[in-house]
Amino acid sequence: MKAYQIVSDGGFEAIELVEREAPTPGRGEVLVALRAASLNYRDLMIAGGGYPLNDTKPVIPLSDGAGEVVAVGDGVTQWQPGDRVMASFMRDWIAGPMNQRSLMASLGGGVDGVLAERFVMPAHALVRIPSHLGFDEAATLPCAALVAWNGLTSAGTKAGDHVLIIGAGGVATFGVQLSRALGAVPIIASINDQNLDQLKSLGAAHTINGETHPEWHEEVMRLTGGRGVDHVLESGGPGTLGKSILSTRVGGTITLIGVVAQGDPPPLDMAMFKCLTLRGVSVGSVEMLESMSRAIEASELRPVVGERFGFDEAIDAYRAFAERRRFGKVVITCEA
Repeated sequence: MKAYQIVSDGGFEAIELVEREAPTPGRGEVLVALRAASLNYRDLMIAGGGYPLNDTKPVIPLSDGAGEVVAVGDGVTQWQPGDRVMASFMRDWIAGPMNQRSLMASLGGGVDGVLAERFVMPAHALVRIPSHLGFDEAATLPCAALVAWNGLTSAGTKAGDHVLIIGAGGVATFGVQLSRALGAVPIIASINDQNLDQLKSLGAAHTINGETHPEWHEEVMRLTGGRGVDHVLESGGPGTLGKSILSTRVGGTITLIGVVAQGDPPPLDMAMFKCLTLRGVSVGSVEMLESMSRAIEASELRPVVGERFGFDEAIDAYRAFAERRRFGKVVITCEA
């Protein structure tokens, strides 16, 4: 079978397409035929080397994959050939709190990922695809969507809450869609007008251009009547955390989901005075993926796919993702 593997720190251009013996499922395992995979920012970092706690080499890349069950090993009763499934980002995090073992077994970094024509997963690490979604759409869910879902639900987001979402990438897009599914009011702060327009069409109640409004926290406070938002999905890190703190209501929550922007140290004294909760999330468990999938099916939410590439065009897909040419997820498809 064909598979891609990362063998160096040379970036995505150095990823190799190789021939491997097709795997067979052992006891408690399932063999899946890949039908689609999607890219996340983490995948660029892993290809360049040095990703924290997930820098195994050689390794098959990509965490987000959806496919069809081909065969099951001894002891597997919940899956059968033909079932449509997606793989959980954290292979061994079934439920409960995160632990070191689960973090080390993240697909496409700590252990082999899904960018192969066939891959084997423990039966417990697979989740059924929402019935209304295709393989390409389902392949976008295990990382970016689950980060947003984990952040929103662990903060207790409820109908009527104001949620500030920093950025306009995959997590932000799902943050808007899932906030709306929960009945919350999403506010987006970013610097790309075209992406802001797209997010507005997906349900963002308000959008703020950080270049037009450099002190964008003041605009957030104006939009919330001086109260501040209940919750922030914070992807910028040092470059935006300070203004996120200033944008949050007393007793609110900031969920740290990324550190892509540089900037000055945040005003931690304000975080203390406001009694804020600052917490990080690392994607989510199998149980969380299952609950999110049920919510997506119930709300008939559809992920946004921006570009599709064939399996043999995977490096082109990496390049398109790195250049951020289009709004929406970049997906690699694999024909039956």
